[in-house]
Parts: sequence; structure tokens; C-alpha cells
Amino acid sequence: MEQEKLPLFIFRIFGIEIPINTSIIVQWAIILVLAVLSIILTRNLKRIPDKKQNALEWFYEVVEGLVKENMGEENIGFVPFIGTLVLYLLCMNVIPVLGIPAPTEELSVTLGMGAAIFFVVQGYAIYKVGLGHYFKGYLNPIPVILPMNIIERLILPVSLGLRLFGNIAAGAVIMGIAYKGLGGINPLLSIGLPVPFHFYFDLFDGFIQMLIFIMLTMINIKLAVEH
Repeated sequence: MEQEKLPLFIFRIFGIEIPINTSIIVQWAIILVLAVLSIILTRNLKRIPDKKQNALEWFYEVVEGLVKENMGEENIGFVPFIGTLVLYLLCMNVIPVLGIPAPTEELSVTLGMGAAIFFVVQGYAIYKVGLGHYFKGYLNPIPVILPMNIIERLILPVSLGLRLFGNIAAGAVIMGIAYKGLGGINPLLSIGLPVPFHFYFDLFDGFIQMLIFIMLTMINIKLAVEH
């Protein structure tokens, strides 16, 4: 188990070592595949859509509906961002069905996702209400709770990262126990019996955790602007 976490190779930039492990390679691969697919699937769009374009429009409408319902019409510009986040997180969460460990099983990955959302939330809030009003919001409703407001903002990336990591990692641990336990009884049992667990922990739970992350992201963006 520990061997899998060892870096595949190490970059050295200005004397700083940057380890590249399996989860980073998997993330790069997912980004590349999604980029190529987005280019291929959005080429030659027609006024009368075919099946491929119908599927794309359906996905867009679903994401658009989520943004309108949870962030309001005024934040409709977040549809591309939320849509990209949906696809990226979903791919990372469900990739264990291919026998590849999910990148979101690593705390560094999920905390990185949480940090990215934190900067998007705060940056958008500053853009919408202005720098002065943004910092003034930390003094509401009374100045004495300034430390609590700061902690509340900083908790966002930590809570997002820990929630995602905890649920995905727990599923991976349970799957490992299932395979080890069934294999200890009879090696043949570990071939077919764990399949239903894969449907739950890799597909269903992976989808649910993506949806929770997306919903919390949209809600926090809306609250930050209103605050």
C-alpha cells in the first residue's frame, strides 16, 4: 500500500523537489481526456441537433438549472465553471471502477480542490461588492466577531477537502477490506462478489460526493457575495 504512494519521479526546480505520483498522473490524464472530448464534441454544432449535441445540451441545461436554483439568475456566468467541476470531480471519484485509485483518496488533492474553491469564492466576492465592502463584511454584524468571521472563511477549504477525502477514502478502505476478507476465505470469492460494492462505493457514492461538493461550492459563492 505504501509503495503506491511513492513518487514515480521527481522534478527539481530551483533546488525545490516536486514529487510526481500516480494521482497527479491520473489527474493530468483526466484533464487531457476532458479537453480533447470537449473539442471534439463541440465541433460542428448544428441548428438541428443530433444525438451527440442533444446530450451536450441536456448536460448544459442540467448544470444551468443547478446554478439558477442555487446561485440565482445573476450568477449564470458560473455555468462553465460548475460544469467543468462536475465532470472533473466525477471522473476522479469514479475512476476506481477501472482499477485505478481515485486521486480524491489523497488528502493533498482534496485540500487543493478546497483551496481552489476558496480563492474563487473570495475573488468573486471582491469582484462583485468591491474590496472595501468585502473587508467591511468581516465586521458584520458587530466588529467584535471579526476573528470568528475570518475563521469561518478559512474553514471553507478545510471542510470541503476533509469531507470529500473522508468519504472517498472510507469507500476505498471498505473495498480493500472486502477484497482481503473474501480472498482469505477463498480467492475465487474476490472475483465476482465485490462487484455490487463497486457500484455503490465507486459509482453511487462517487456521484453523491461530487454533487455535495458542487452544491456547497455554489452555496458558498452566493453567501460570500450576499455577506
